Amino acid sequence: MNLVGQPLVRQQVVKGVREFLENQNPVKPLVMSFHGSTGTGKTYVSSMLIRYLFQGGLQSPYVHQFSPIVHFPHAERIEQYKESLKRWIQGNLTNCGRSAFLFDEMDKMHPGLIDVIMPFLGPSWVVYGTNYRKAIFIFISNAGGEQINEMTLALWRARKDREEISLQDLELAISQAVFENPQSGFWKSGIINEHLIDFVVPFLPLKRHHVKQCVVSELIQQGLEVRPDVVQEVADSIPYFPEEEKMFSSTGCKTVASRISFFF
Repeated sequence: MNLVGQPLVRQQVVKGVREFLENQNPVKPLVMSFHGSTGTGKTYVSSMLIRYLFQGGLQSPYVHQFSPIVHFPHAERIEQYKESLKRWIQGNLTNCGRSAFLFDEMDKMHPGLIDVIMPFLGPSWVVYGTNYRKAIFIFISNAGGEQINEMTLALWRARKDREEISLQDLELAISQAVFENPQSGFWKSGIINEHLIDFVVPFLPLKRHHVKQCVVSELIQQGLEVRPDVVQEVADSIPYFPEEEKMFSSTGCKTVASRISFFF
């Protein structure tokens, strides 16, 4: 996995997926929720995972992506969306029990909508005549990113290396930001109250040397020469926070590819 600066992601996602796939008879689907600010690797990890698991990756007929802005734009149609989302998941799990469902930008999802999929996430044996326990659900959200950044910064100031940051250090901050926020798609959600999420995965803010690693990877991927001056200049052109220490990239690695084009 060509992922930089995310020890917690490696530990949790790799372990969680491996154990789930090795279990011939899981008691419930695998449910993961990815949290962190822009450019920290959430979409990258979910698409890599899908490429690993499904032939054709995101284009596979067994992989289904949902974006609130594209699929559920109008708050007044929430009941209609609930019905169609439930039918879509049920229909696709009937076709293939090992399906994957990705919910992007959960922080923009209308509160209450996502709870319609609750019956598919728990350990009951058959729902609506469908065996769905081999399915994978991934929720992706920027919510909690600010809190993760603040905690990582506080731990860094306390001389704690990111490799030493534990999930326990971050869990409470994420849960308050995500699950107790009326603006969040998970607000007062039964999915949370019933503990149906197996892995809450925090993506930490990236430091300058991580951004440089992203620049090198991107240059190689584009078939361009890896020139140290370009790596340095691209890394320097990205905004960092906080104002005084300039420790973490404000946009993670998100703008790296577009910035490289200025140099070639």
